[in-house]
Amino acid sequence: MNILVIDAKGGGMGKQLVSNIKQNFPDVTVMAVGTNASATLAMNKAGADISGTGENSVIVASKKADIIVGPVGIVIADSMLGEVTKDMAVAVGSSGAKLVLIPFNHCESVIAGVGNKTPSELIGDAMDVLKRMM
Repeated sequence: MNILVIDAKGGGMGKQLVSNIKQNFPDVTVMAVGTNASATLAMNKAGADISGTGENSVIVASKKADIIVGPVGIVIADSMLGEVTKDMAVAVGSSGAKLVLIPFNHCESVIAGVGNKTPSELIGDAMDVLKRMM
């Protein structure tokens, strides 16, 4: 099973996701793609098995993933201060993978009905969703 984690900016959320996935599901392959080198480096340090950086890496990895995990902004063109391109958002949204989107309201989009959970609580929710999927 291939789980793809996508993150932007400094990769803080991606780092936490990779670490939690590796801890909870040691037998899966974790692919990490950062929209920039800083995000990729953070996820590599957290133990990603395979990594890449940038638009083409998102497009290619999205085709290979069984599950894609990341902030909701990965399916919104020009989100994350423009780091998510239209082609990235389309690749993730049209992938055959199951998507686990974390509803951070930091992506220039607000998701109605989402409470004010901490990043740790949101990542815990994402791990619960992954456990049900597995």
